[in-house]
Order: sequence, then structure tokens, then C-alpha cells
Amino acid sequence: MKRALLIINPVSGTLKARDSLYDIVDTFTRNRIIPAVVFTRRKGHATRLAAAASPKIYDCIICMGGDGTLNEVIAGAVSSGSGLPIGYIPAGSTNDFASGLGIPLDPVEAAEGISRAVKAKKGIAVDVGRFGPDRYFTYIASFGAFTAASYETPQSVKNVLGHLTYIFTGIRDFFRITPIHASVTADGRTFEGDYVFGGVCNSYSVGGIVRLSDDCVDISDGKFEIILVKAPRDIVEFNRIVTAVMTSDLDCDLIEFFKASSAEFRLPSGTVWTLDGESADGGHTVVLSNLCRAVTLLTLPYDD
Repeated sequence: MKRALLIINPVSGTLKARDSLYDIVDTFTRNRIIPAVVFTRRKGHATRLAAAASPKIYDCIICMGGDGTLNEVIAGAVSSGSGLPIGYIPAGSTNDFASGLGIPLDPVEAAEGISRAVKAKKGIAVDVGRFGPDRYFTYIASFGAFTAASYETPQSVKNVLGHLTYIFTGIRDFFRITPIHASVTADGRTFEGDYVFGGVCNSYSVGGIVRLSDDCVDISDGKFEIILVKAPRDIVEFNRIVTAVMTSDLDCDLIEFFKASSAEFRLPSGTVWTLDGESADGGHTVVLSNLCRAVTLLTLPYDD
């Protein structure tokens, strides 16, 4: 028998996972995994629960919620140094990270996949980003357009519109955003300019809109994929940027794309970041560093 701490965000996404809770628990118990079920009560609660999980009691941590819930759980596990592997049942509005890894979006199928990984004693080692001295992100830290959509939009609206929330809000932001002057130093190179979006990524999908090809992303290589979108000077450049973003054309001269293991950003004070959809204030200068293979995710391809 294996013991798991099952952390559930009861208000995340479309609530489909909550409705499937009986079947999820049944799936685990049939596979000889006994879950201790805990519901989160407030922002940051999942981090505290994951940090307190002891490897003397549990064999793994499983979280059910959106990307923000996964972010909190990974932050707790990494900060505690427990080394417990993590299973993820995606139940958010976009589930970017899960989609990129091929984790089933059906909650019961995701639970079955976690069970298979536990039985096989296998998983995927993934990098984790550290933002400043004590915050973490799983798949993206970003500022500018598309950034505010996840934390400005009420949960009830995200539950109804899902992924469309981010597209609509991002398009609106493109028209109203003031370009942000940034200087970025990464692995000995410096980039400086006015940008409408900056993203430090460890994912195949950015905001559910930009899809990065498999040959340019490795989620366990110790490097970030960094994207800086320059401010358009006119409607022609704006259209070129939109086309490049929608077609994932990273060779566009209005987009800077490079890989780095760490990056220092110097931005105007008050610039708001998001870490996996949760707001963060990095101050005037913030360093983002890659913690290579810092956590193991309990997921396996179905043909494994």
C-alpha cells in the first residue's frame, strides 16, 4: 500500500474534478494508493500543506486544481526539501502545463495515469523556476499583455469561459498596455528595449496561445525559454506580432527568443508579474533562476 496526500482546490476551473471525486478516490484505492484528502481554504494553503507533508508518512503528493494550485504544491515541496513526487489532476481553466506534458484532462484518466506511475516507480523530472529569493513557478513567469488575465478575472467568469478568458483579455491588453522598458541580462548577454510582453517559460505552451515546438523545449535541461515581444510602432507591426504569436513564429524580428539558465530583469518599479497565473511583485530588479530537475511529476505516456 502507498499513502498519498491528496490536496484539492474546491473552486478551481469548471468544478468537473470535484464532481468526479468519488471516482478519483476509487481509482486510487483500487490501485492500492490510500489518499488522505484535504481541501484548500485560502490562497497559499496548498503550499503550507505540501511543505508539511513528511516522506515518513506519505509516498507522494497529489494535487487537483488549476496551474496555480500546482504552483503552490510544487513551491511547498521544493521549499521543504521533502523530495516527494507529485501527481497532478488538472482541473483549471486552461491547464497549460498539463496539456504540454500530455496529462489527461479527464480527472479519472489523470488519476489512473498517476497510479500507473506510482506502480512503475517512474515519473518525469522537471525544472522549477525560482523567482527572487523565495517564490517559485512551474511553467511561466511573465509580465505585460496576457499577464493580468488570470488574476484580474473573477473565478466565476473563468469557470464559464475557460481558455477564452485569457484570449479575450490578452487581446484587450495589447491595445491598452503601455510598453515596458526592460533590460534583461541572461548568461552573459543583455537585451534592452520596450516590450509589450516578457515570458520566462518552461513549457510547450505559453498562455495556451503560443505553442513551442518540441525541438526547442526541454523541461528538464536546466534552461528557460525566454520570450520578449517588442512594442509595435504601428498597426502593421501589431498585425505582424499577432500573426507571429498565433503561428508560433519565433524568428520574427519583433520577438526575441533565447534560452538561459538564469536571467536578471530590470524593470520599472511596480511592474506586475504572474507566476503560473498568480500575481507577484518583483520590484525594480529580480533574478529568475532555474532549479534543474527539482521535482518529479508522476506521469507516464500511455504507451509506456
